[in-house]
Amino acid sequence: MRIVITEFMSLDGVVQAPGGPDEDTDGGFAHGGWSHPFFDPEVVGGAFADAMGKAEALLFGRRTWQSMAAAWPGRAGDPFADQMNAVPKYVVSKTLGDGDLTWDNTTRIPGDEAVARIRKLHETDDGDLVVMGSPTLVRTLLREGLVDELRLMIMPVILGGGKTIFPDDGALRTLELVSTVISGNGVHVCTYRACRP
Repeated sequence: MRIVITEFMSLDGVVQAPGGPDEDTDGGFAHGGWSHPFFDPEVVGGAFADAMGKAEALLFGRRTWQSMAAAWPGRAGDPFADQMNAVPKYVVSKTLGDGDLTWDNTTRIPGDEAVARIRKLHETDDGDLVVMGSPTLVRTLLREGLVDELRLMIMPVILGGGKTIFPDDGALRTLELVSTVISGNGVHVCTYRACRP
């Protein structure tokens, strides 16, 4: 499976809590919901719809999965929500038990087995495994060389600090820009592919 990362990102690389004020306040982060003024259904929504159209499964870290699991099941009847609810989902967690998996079609990957289990998924020929949010997980996937594509929705805002997806291990990683689209309110949707040796 190709591992495809989709992220809302500020100009200074922050991906923390784009969706709402209480989504993730770690570190005193006070700008939750910062992506809303820049969302447009055609360009930004279209980028998500395109990624979901190719997704055979979704992969989340625990916090992002819990936010999604609280939001999507109640939106049945909307085609995007129906797809989110129906598609197979994986959540990486050290703390969730199988009894906590209230969102249909979710499989838990224990945190200590995450890299090995995701590597096995990556080696199958089953379409795209799409990751949304989940900065800690994405940093691990980038560090391990498991990311095939980054789809970044870079928004014209500076947040001054917060969680990022980029490893800080000093390693050089080269990407190829394969497409870019700019929305009317200045969001750059940039798709990068990993350059494999």
